[in-house]
Amino acid sequence: MRCETYATGQGRKEMHSKKEIRENLCAMNLLLVTEGLVKWTSGNVSQLLEDRSAFYIKPSGVPYSQLTPEQMVLCDLDGNVIEGTLQPSSDTAAHAFIYRHMPEVGGITHTHSQYASAWSAAGKAIPCVLTAMADEFGGEIPIGPFALIGNDEIGRAVVATLSTSRSSAVLMAKHGVFAVGTTAEASVKSAVMCEDVAKTVWLATQLGDLVPISQSDIDYLYNRYHNIYGQKEK
Repeated sequence: MRCETYATGQGRKEMHSKKEIRENLCAMNLLLVTEGLVKWTSGNVSQLLEDRSAFYIKPSGVPYSQLTPEQMVLCDLDGNVIEGTLQPSSDTAAHAFIYRHMPEVGGITHTHSQYASAWSAAGKAIPCVLTAMADEFGGEIPIGPFALIGNDEIGRAVVATLSTSRSSAVLMAKHGVFAVGTTAEASVKSAVMCEDVAKTVWLATQLGDLVPISQSDIDYLYNRYHNIYGQKEK
């Protein structure tokens, strides 16, 4: 069965079966391609089970054009494979560490999107000079330290960096974006918005010096977007 993409939003808060989670997660991974956030086999999205006992993640090195829901790999919170015949993403240990230490997180997205990765290559946080950034991220998108892939070093750095920020995304130095959310959809949205503002702010730097939005205005915009904007669930 091939997975099909569909529009993302804040994300459903409830999944009713592992099959549904696999199908949704496959679609969220394909959305990274649609949004131009990944190339070839890079990047991944994971989704935590409702009981927080384990998570599904994209398999390692499988081209997006060949990705199916059945290939999603179920891992425990130590990164050990529970279900699946393929090797999980090389970022599995990082995802597992984040899930263990950020109880509000239910989905994680990792990309090497171009403009955001350019900021990470320069070792610079993205300053909050757009209302869209204040809305979504509550301030600048922070830069995390350089960390090697393959163990939980990246996860530790993500958790440490986001512990002092309202941002749902972090730029890992010389690497790329890690974005978190309550669901896989929410984390993908964060990654999409991160790349969008990374490009716009970079373009703005070509026109002159930037002046960040005041903290009081950022606080107002962040609260409005997260607590007032949009439709309320009934």
